[in-house]
Amino acid sequence: MIRVLAPPAGRDWVALTSLPLPVEAANAWVTTPGSGAVVCFLGVVREHSEGRPGVRGLTYEAYEEEATRRLAEIADELRRRWPDVERVVLLHRVGDLALSEPSVAVVVSAPHRAEAFEAARFGIDTLKETVPIWKREHWAGGSEWAEHASPVRGVGQSTGAG
Repeated sequence: MIRVLAPPAGRDWVALTSLPLPVEAANAWVTTPGSGAVVCFLGVVREHSEGRPGVRGLTYEAYEEEATRRLAEIADELRRRWPDVERVVLLHRVGDLALSEPSVAVVVSAPHRAEAFEAARFGIDTLKETVPIWKREHWAGGSEWAEHASPVRGVGQSTGAG
């Protein structure tokens, strides 16, 4: 598990971490002289889920080796679909998270906003559908693995995004 989270030398920053997500650093890192648009999506822990009010926190677990490989595949596929994208960030937390903490960050820079928005949307939608990460919801009455999860599919398989 990554303990120190710093941007890489390349154009894609993908990682799982137990540390708080470095959102400001990710936004700064994707901003390049050629990027006229930066889109940042953050998924944060909320106080409810479908049919369950009173959520107090979440615990995320991942199949680390496979999850990291899939994150890199998403970045590759994103670049194939939107070749003008400058930089891509795909970061996901694991471990215990409190309400309002970011659990996932997808940040994309591109010369124009349309590509940046489309690529970021593809990034989060594909991450949710293809990366083996599971969440356990905690509430006053106990805890349980989240319902409404989708089966994990391959990155290259069809999706409504992009």
